[in-house]
Order: sequence, then C-alpha cells, then structure tokens
Amino acid sequence: MAQPRDEQSEARRELRAGNVLPLRQIERNVIPRMGDSRYLGPEFDSAAMIYRLKFMDDGGRVVFVDVDARTGRVVGQRR
Repeated sequence: MAQPRDEQSEARRELRAGNVLPLRQIERNVIPRMGDSRYLGPEFDSAAMIYRLKFMDDGGRVVFVDVDARTGRVVGQRR
C-alpha cells in the first residue's frame, strides 16, 4: 500500500531536513516484532511526526502501530 502523494512528499521533506528517520529503518525495526501479521503499509502524520504502520493479524483484524518518526520509538498500538 503506497502512501498518498502529499504524505509521501511531506515525509521526504522532513527526512531531507534531518527531522525524521527513514521509513525503511523504522519498518526494519517494527515489522519483525509483529510476528505473523501481514504488513499493509505506512501513513505519515506530519503534524504529530508519527509513522502509522498498518498490519493485518492472523485473525483478520487490522492493527495500527504508531511510531515516533524522530526516534523510531513505538508510541502506540491499536486494533
């Protein structure tokens, strides 16, 4: 799942400015922690500086993992 164009552009701007970590780095840290869940893709919230990674667990439930884009720290998870 691709990020909408404006989210993608904003994430790129913040990365170039040195304000956020690369999405791929965050994905490499979070995806393995999600076990058998299927990764559906990212969203970027520039106001909160949060990457929201979307997964589907083996029961078919959607799980969102919020990651601080500046530090890579998981700050929330919800179904």
